[in-house]
Amino acid sequence: MSDLPLSFFERLPKTDLHVHLDGSLRTETILELAESQGIELPATDVPGLRKAIHAGENTGSLVKYLEAFAVTLKVMQTREALQRVAYELAEDAAAEGVRYMEVRYAPLLHTEQGLRLTEVVETVLRGLHDAETDHGIESKLILCGIRNISPQSSLEMAELVVAYKGRGVVGFDLAGAEYDYPAKDHHEAFSLVRRNNINVTIHAGEAYGPASIAQALHDCGAHRIGHGCRLREDGDLLHYVVDHRIPLECCPSSNVQTNAIEALDTHPMRLYLNLGARVTVNTDNRLITDTTVSKELWLAHTQVGLTLGDIKQCILNGFKSAFLPFHEKRNYLRAISDQLEAFHADGSIDEDALRTARQQAAEAR
Repeated sequence: MSDLPLSFFERLPKTDLHVHLDGSLRTETILELAESQGIELPATDVPGLRKAIHAGENTGSLVKYLEAFAVTLKVMQTREALQRVAYELAEDAAAEGVRYMEVRYAPLLHTEQGLRLTEVVETVLRGLHDAETDHGIESKLILCGIRNISPQSSLEMAELVVAYKGRGVVGFDLAGAEYDYPAKDHHEAFSLVRRNNINVTIHAGEAYGPASIAQALHDCGAHRIGHGCRLREDGDLLHYVVDHRIPLECCPSSNVQTNAIEALDTHPMRLYLNLGARVTVNTDNRLITDTTVSKELWLAHTQVGLTLGDIKQCILNGFKSAFLPFHEKRNYLRAISDQLEAFHADGSIDEDALRTARQQAAEAR
């Protein structure tokens, strides 16, 4: 049977649990914001800017990949810019069938022009809320500490997470350069978050081996693992993750860009799925990785070798793994399971069944 087309995957209802706000801008928006703010960029047109930030290109390492954020962050230092970028991210996600999204970023990186941390959080929440009103996509925030800045700054971000618990912020993450910056150094931030019964996800097993994943789980109390592509190097830990239903936030194309894996067809997500791991598929950075959730699912199908049944399981895993109350996840799972029944392995879609399932889901909400 031939591969299913990208357009098929764009119709599927789905999540994006691992997407960075500052890596998911529209290129045109960066240019417009830079012009209005008088900011100099490495290029003044769309093709040139995309080339300058290596959009979709293999950068060879995580550190090199992260250099692109120096460009995007330049234009994300005002309330107007932050609200626009948040709104457009949710708008773009909704257009390709994303129903629920968790957007992550580090508010401390958006204060260069004097914005207070609380303003940075509330402005992004406002943009996401406006997009939900206009496009029907539900979005929440995950706030990040940065490994290579300081444990004290991570503690500040954790305090923000506590302050905005129940107000749109659903979790805490540790991002940034992984090698030489162990997560356990930020133990005060993790301790504060966990004492307040808040969700934790940590970038681990991307630029460093499985020891980083073990530390994230056992020393820092992570409930999900960001990336985790090197988990296969430790079979015992891999089975621990499977047995304890710890979700893996897989971002296949990004992992190729950062050289965490050699090529898509060598990505371990199929192994993880076959062992029963709770694999989710995500974008990481829509702009810098030049991708969408639909594209990542399509690539998982065409290059990693996942069947439609596998893809549906990944989608359901996304809703199961969301940082939402149990009853809300259960409602999502019922609705999405019904809708997925309308999608068939031969590429056909039962439009009547899909329409009915969507109507029932809308009425249930």
